[in-house]
Amino acid sequence: MSKHGLTASLVLLAFLAGDTWAGAQIYEPMSASVRSRLSKAVSDTAVENAAFAESPHVQAWLAEMSKRLTRRIPDAEFREDFLNTLHYEATRAGLDPELMMGLIEVESGFKKYAVSEVGARGFTQVMPFWTRTIGTREHNLFHLRTNLRYGATILRHYLDIERGNLFRALGRYNGSLGKAEYPDAVYAAWRSHWTFGLDPKRLKPAKQAQIRPGKPDS
Repeated sequence: MSKHGLTASLVLLAFLAGDTWAGAQIYEPMSASVRSRLSKAVSDTAVENAAFAESPHVQAWLAEMSKRLTRRIPDAEFREDFLNTLHYEATRAGLDPELMMGLIEVESGFKKYAVSEVGARGFTQVMPFWTRTIGTREHNLFHLRTNLRYGATILRHYLDIERGNLFRALGRYNGSLGKAEYPDAVYAAWRSHWTFGLDPKRLKPAKQAQIRPGKPDS
């Protein structure tokens, strides 16, 4: 087994033991233009009749992910809502939905009301300062769509800062920039549980991953 494969296996064993790696995004000053763009991105508008729902590929993805997620989210109606919302919000932010599944597994273990020791909340473990910085006090981070939209928007923001370097962006997301444990953990979850239509072995190691920089859609 390669060194990378051994690391991923050890991280996965930690997941199976019930551990999560919830961290804490760290507040960093940002320009008014960046704050305005992020605020627009998290505007909590309901999605109706999303075009992606018509895609056979997406429907196959939703069906397969629902089967894989049954043990963690037993309620079928909520599970369907979760997956539809996650796919939309990840795609809207220019992210792979399966990457977001791996991140959520690591951050909260798919627990809607998870709260970390430092106060990060919900599926994607968003720190409350984000609602004050780019949202409004009415934004409830335990609300499904709000939480997933914030999580996807924040990760995209960090990707833009890091010019598409996923390893460093994930480190920022977790508040552990420069350390390998968290990016490797997300990759282990992604590759072991959530790939669809892709040989997991074709995923590059976390330190080699690059995602095209870009801005979330409005």
